[in-house]
Amino acid sequence: MKNIKNIAFAIAITLFAVSCKKETTSETKEVATAKTEIAAENLETASFTIEGMTCEVGCAKTIESKLTGTDGVSEATVDFETKIATVKFDKTKQSVETLTKTVEKVGGGDLYKVTKAEKSTDKV
Repeated sequence: MKNIKNIAFAIAITLFAVSCKKETTSETKEVATAKTEIAAENLETASFTIEGMTCEVGCAKTIESKLTGTDGVSEATVDFETKIATVKFDKTKQSVETLTKTVEKVGGGDLYKVTKAEKSTDKV
């Protein structure tokens, strides 16, 4: 019985020590989220409906993250309830068509379908 307690204690200490070694990841995230400014004359906003989403965290947030990480995109929001994505992007780097393809490629390309795509030029 004493050996079992010692083994359990050693495993617990090992797990605790291993799980606390992720200090450098926050620095990496800060660098990855840095975006360049988009000139006002190049800023456009696109809105489109995304069919096929089944949950907010697994679908909407994944799509939002993929869009936000795309070069030339300054901001992206995906509303699960209304199924509408709104993306602010640099028209010299992206288009509604490329953003549509980005969404439709998420999850292997057979989960999501973009409909009712519209764009407008933001007046800043």
